[in-house]
Amino acid sequence: MSLQEEIARRRTFAIISHPDAGKTTLTEKLLLFGGAIHVAGAVKSNKIKKTATSDWMEIEKQRGISVATSVMGFNYGDYKINILDTPGHQDFAEDTYRTLTAVDSVIIVVDVAKGVEQQTRKLMEVCRMRNTPVIIFVNKLDREGRDPFDILDELENELKISVRPLSWPINIGAKFKGVYNIYEHGLDLFQPDKQKVTERVEIDDVNDPAIDEAVGASDAAKLREDLELIEGVYPEFDSEAYLRGQVAPVFFGSALNTFGVKELLDCFVKIAPSPRPTNAVERVIEPQEEAFSGFVFKIHANMDPNHRSCIAFVKICSGKFERNANYKHIRTGKMMRFAAPTAFMAQKKSVVDEAYPGDIVGIPDTGNFKIGDTLTSGENLHFKGLPSFSPEMFKYIENTDPMKSKQLEKGIQQLMDEGVAQLFVNQFNGRKIIGTVGQLQFEVIQYRLLHEYGAQCRWEPISLYKACWVESDDKAALDAFKKRKHQFMALDRDGRDVFMADSNYVLQMAQADFPAIRFHFSSEF
Repeated sequence: MSLQEEIARRRTFAIISHPDAGKTTLTEKLLLFGGAIHVAGAVKSNKIKKTATSDWMEIEKQRGISVATSVMGFNYGDYKINILDTPGHQDFAEDTYRTLTAVDSVIIVVDVAKGVEQQTRKLMEVCRMRNTPVIIFVNKLDREGRDPFDILDELENELKISVRPLSWPINIGAKFKGVYNIYEHGLDLFQPDKQKVTERVEIDDVNDPAIDEAVGASDAAKLREDLELIEGVYPEFDSEAYLRGQVAPVFFGSALNTFGVKELLDCFVKIAPSPRPTNAVERVIEPQEEAFSGFVFKIHANMDPNHRSCIAFVKICSGKFERNANYKHIRTGKMMRFAAPTAFMAQKKSVVDEAYPGDIVGIPDTGNFKIGDTLTSGENLHFKGLPSFSPEMFKYIENTDPMKSKQLEKGIQQLMDEGVAQLFVNQFNGRKIIGTVGQLQFEVIQYRLLHEYGAQCRWEPISLYKACWVESDDKAALDAFKKRKHQFMALDRDGRDVFMADSNYVLQMAQADFPAIRFHFSSEF
């Protein structure tokens, strides 16, 4: 296949939602249809012993939540699909924000009973900033929930995007009978079975008497009434408006029961965008360009605890990536070649000889990479948009086992490389401070240090309000500021000055007293 054809058949997307809306379950069922797995795992279940493919870390299996983005690639018909299953929990939002820089479109999962929740709104903001096309999957229709028209209104109001249903449910909860596929004019009858696929009724159009036979005359009449209302209220589905991020197609189903998922997938591969141009600082990179370019959007420590290996996830932006070819690491200026680049199925890896724009490739990392690094065939390019945000919670980290200080050092270093938490060293007393955006991250770090590195740590409280990076064109002003605030100054891992303000008032006073100093709340400046 030519480069052009390889690009056209790729679909790279993230699945995002509030925790517990059914994101990881939907991912499992998409993998099932792609033939990538043969039995779908469960996120939380006593009967199904197989856990979800994308939740492969020990802590994820125990808690039934995703704490890291997992990457899964598989073929579906003529298409190559790359799914990124993201954490829904707000404490891991930064991982999700970065993942959104590496995808061309997004599927948002919404729980029919709970509607749009806070985390979903935040993630939609990020999609809007990037004009990322969005498809919405309303999940859990086999449970009691809200009226579908109410859900559509809420989606428009809360997510601030026009919607267009492309499938429509026949009742919900205990009376749920199935979904009418508006996009392909088909009727799918619901069977509550977690491993089987739906029964499809062949019909010509919505007035086909086969519908009355399948769901009963009164439900068939209500379906026709609803569809008439939809046609009257919502404009025709415009795929161009969807690609511009102005309209979101909506599908209904039950991911747990594998219902409505195939309809979503079949429509998705037809309408979703293939890899799109990427903005670099220097210029716009087109996927069709011959020269290779890509950027690191995520680093995962300890994918294989037996080898202590870190993996850098590289999103390919243009050209063809080849195993054992020489590529330039822009930040260090070194030429590098990769003998064992890998493709993913969550934790399972297979070596790849080549990859194309839209693909995610794993590169073994021995400390060479940072999030945001660029690899190219030789051109100096810098991809932007992978910031580290200012943390909101801080704790001192202390070693509780002096015999394991090396393991602790290594563990902290590798876990910080992942970019979900940040390490600062207080210049006044030399103590290490870990900053995160949520409490759960401290528990995850402590758990992973113990179980993956054999190192024990304890947390000590510290009262801080914000960490902000400081810089100034006036060296004397910066020195005066650092002298005055020496107790609150720290260095980040790159040796940059960070001011640790202990209250909002102190921060505002510092900004007022030192006008020559610039205060940054994200590390990308």
